[in-house]
Amino acid sequence: MTLSFSVPGAPAAAVANGESFPVRRIFCVGANYYAHAVEMGRDPDREPPFFFTKWAETVVPSGTEIAYPPGTANFHYEAELVVAIGKAGRNIAPTVALDHVYGYATGLDMTRRDLQLVAREKGRPWDTGKNVEQSSPLGIILPVADAGHIASGAIELTVNGETKQRGDLGDMIWPVADIIAFLSNLYRLEPGDLIYTGTPAGVGPVVPGDEIIVSIAGLQPTAVRIGAAMTD
Repeated sequence: MTLSFSVPGAPAAAVANGESFPVRRIFCVGANYYAHAVEMGRDPDREPPFFFTKWAETVVPSGTEIAYPPGTANFHYEAELVVAIGKAGRNIAPTVALDHVYGYATGLDMTRRDLQLVAREKGRPWDTGKNVEQSSPLGIILPVADAGHIASGAIELTVNGETKQRGDLGDMIWPVADIIAFLSNLYRLEPGDLIYTGTPAGVGPVVPGDEIIVSIAGLQPTAVRIGAAMTD
């Protein structure tokens, strides 16, 4: 049977060695830095890690102009370390979890904050706040084989050159190995999966014309510009 329309394939992320990384799924860790958990009204001392998912098609490369999405008046940035999974596994032990990492990249979890907070207050899923077109900008993936693992280092986000977020990867409540181990007890992780590992404090809104840059020590930055409102 021949379809009368075409279906886009999986997006491919750029890799520093010239390869491409086909994106399968996106898992995001919520409230994984103490100060951000507090600013979002949560008590991180009492909560295990929790996750939400996003479509693979929300991934866009650094340099993209992101259209301001509909349905929101409070579009927020969240700077994140992104983990690219290169080896499948379920019920992975923390001691071997990093063996499943293909590489690391800078990234953004762009959020319709007003919609997310309304959903949270009503006990509803976060999809309309988080799973938004072009909401997962991703920098170039640096393979572990070329540079090793990243456990600490500065993470910073600027808007129009002004620092808005600054922290250290070592401040994550749940480090990468623990995230992979916990998540793999809920899902079988597969090559092509991306894990966005949470954001430091300082999240805030952007408007059309703003330029966002995410920098993490040892990785190439992610830079995007917010464009006009989405119309199609």
